[in-house]
Amino acid sequence: MIWKDYKAEIQEIKLPKIADLNVKLSILREDLIHSEISGNKYRKLKYNLIEAEKLGFKKLLTFGGAFSNHIAATAAAGKLYGFETIGIIRGEELENKINENVTLRFAKQYGMQLYFISREEYRTKHELSFLEQLKSKFPNAYIVPEGGTNDLAIKGCKEILYNECFNYDYLGSAIGTCGTITGLIESSADHQTILGFPSLKGDFITKDIQELTSKNNFTIFNDYHFGGYGKVNEELINFINDFKHLNRIQLDPIYTGKMLFGIADLIKKNYFKNNSSILLVHTGGLQGIEGMNNFLRKKNKNIIE
Repeated sequence: MIWKDYKAEIQEIKLPKIADLNVKLSILREDLIHSEISGNKYRKLKYNLIEAEKLGFKKLLTFGGAFSNHIAATAAAGKLYGFETIGIIRGEELENKINENVTLRFAKQYGMQLYFISREEYRTKHELSFLEQLKSKFPNAYIVPEGGTNDLAIKGCKEILYNECFNYDYLGSAIGTCGTITGLIESSADHQTILGFPSLKGDFITKDIQELTSKNNFTIFNDYHFGGYGKVNEELINFINDFKHLNRIQLDPIYTGKMLFGIADLIKKNYFKNNSSILLVHTGGLQGIEGMNNFLRKKNKNIIE
């Protein structure tokens, strides 16, 4: 199994409606390292699949929702590296709508077996009794957690940074299951502060990160989730489109769009000292845009360009 070592390109960026930045702002193009196992999903899956192969597993089993980047990436990685893949999907109502859903259709086309469970049952996915049931139903399957986050995922995410990345005062990341930001915290230099922008509503993120790392050089901003996971509004969509026009870089509405919006707001509020340098990690997630646009069209809302 050959996993390439990538050093993602660093690109300077501008922000919509901010003519004169008082900081040096750049983005780390992790979204470009692989066309289908994009960004942080490549990093998270790398050592999990190496471990699965080492232990002799031929199947991967994981979890996700209707638009999960992780489900899509696991299906693609399984096909590329010769694993059968099984996806436990949140929401029984989706079972008859696979072909209407971009992410699920992609996963199925790449050979993933999809099993749909109720949202109530899905909430028990971390419980031992539920995991034992899965092991009985799907024997000889290597289980990857929802979002891919575990110690092996963090090990992969620690490889995101390289020498040029340590020249920045701040590193920024969107947050889902905390694996990516934990890897950045673990591998960051002593002088750097990690800025985290959760896509989930709630104040539990700091505690979750503290359970994964002993370092404390990070700050979490809980004001830019736009109502919670998968929630967007017209202001965010317009920002994503304006950013693309200005920089020729596509952002996604679940993670990176919210992170950049947060950074722009902090800069407007003079959070950073003059001439501070900030490197933002583009974690990919672009496969979900088509599904979000389908949702927005049904609501007669502006779409992501």
